[in-house]
Amino acid sequence: MPVGERWARRPQTVWLRKALFQVHLWTGIGVGLYVLAISISGSAIVYRNTLYKKLSPGPKMVPISGERLSHDGMKQAAVRAYPGYSVSYIWEGKQPNQVVEIWMHRGDKQKQRLFDPYTGKDVGPSVPTGIKILAWLADLHVNLLAGKPGRAVNGLGAGFLTLLCLTGAVVWWPGVESWRRSLSINWRANWKRFNWDLHSAFGFWTFLFIFMWGITGVLLVFPQPFQDFVAHFTPINQPFRRRQPVAIGDKILRWPAYLHFGNRWGWPIETLWVILGLVPVVLFVTGGIMWWNRVLVPAWKRAERESVPEAVAQGID
Repeated sequence: MPVGERWARRPQTVWLRKALFQVHLWTGIGVGLYVLAISISGSAIVYRNTLYKKLSPGPKMVPISGERLSHDGMKQAAVRAYPGYSVSYIWEGKQPNQVVEIWMHRGDKQKQRLFDPYTGKDVGPSVPTGIKILAWLADLHVNLLAGKPGRAVNGLGAGFLTLLCLTGAVVWWPGVESWRRSLSINWRANWKRFNWDLHSAFGFWTFLFIFMWGITGVLLVFPQPFQDFVAHFTPINQPFRRRQPVAIGDKILRWPAYLHFGNRWGWPIETLWVILGLVPVVLFVTGGIMWWNRVLVPAWKRAERESVPEAVAQGID
């Protein structure tokens, strides 16, 4: 049977499909935890701009009582409250009854606290806990909590996610006789078949979204090749002039961020991005179960079978 016909009817027998299946399997296992972290953190920060506004309490006020402490007096109050810390910055409020924000450090530890400018009393953190959590999730999603090196690794991870999508698209094809079955989930099937259906159907219907996130992730981390490509066809970074519209090239360069984060078109798209952003978690879990069934369990059983004759031989000896 020609290769083309085998690919159409029985793709599982084609060598290329077998090879890409192995690439898909082991790439998924290798970057699975990365995909898990990126998917959860990405969905969590879709609404971050709205949440930042909601969680920001605005300027905090205190009663005016007596004489206002001097700059040195505020510094001494902060050091008394947190022994061992050194004051980095003091931010005065615009209003006389507004608290003072003081940044302190001790080695690698940082503190940002609010103080009463009249009594020197610590009145709480300058950044609410909710905003700290959002900032941590954003740093995890963008930089993997590791600064510029983490951001570069993130770009490579996005490249592997793109590879997973492409190999998954090839592996998904079941043949002309059963491709429709791979579009849906058989809820009455045994658990192994159900797991396969879940992985296959979710992968098919969300392919374009996950592929888009992979590609735009690469472009956001390594933007220069994309900028050079766009600049070859249309000007970018034009000098600002009054009443001059933004260059087409600059508009094009913004689209990877628009598509990746989905926060340009309002809450319906943001909600869709939150839900679809968690699909890779489902694919990771279902793929991990298949890897367990296809690779680990057979290997474990082979090891058991091989150990029995060896144990018998040792007993005879």
